[in-house]
Amino acid sequence: MIKRSKLFGSKTRVTFCLPADAPVGTVSVVGCFNDWEPGRHELVRRRDGSRTVTLRLEPGEYRFRYLATGGVWLDDEQADHVDRHGGRLVL
Repeated sequence: MIKRSKLFGSKTRVTFCLPADAPVGTVSVVGCFNDWEPGRHELVRRRDGSRTVTLRLEPGEYRFRYLATGGVWLDDEQADHVDRHGGRLVL
């Protein structure tokens, strides 16, 4: 799930969220905003069991995917568009 909140000025707070049950292990959101570097934006487990990470992004178009333990790639169906290259957000 992706949550967006407009901030003062031009930035948008984008929260990437995954349920507690899948996938197993550590998960990072990777994309053009972090040079596709795993571990840089790792999702953190919350009290309700979900896992989230929040980024502040400028207006633009961003490609991203989730990378889980064991090299498992996941896409977020709530992205603005999903194709074989992953998800796309337009802010």
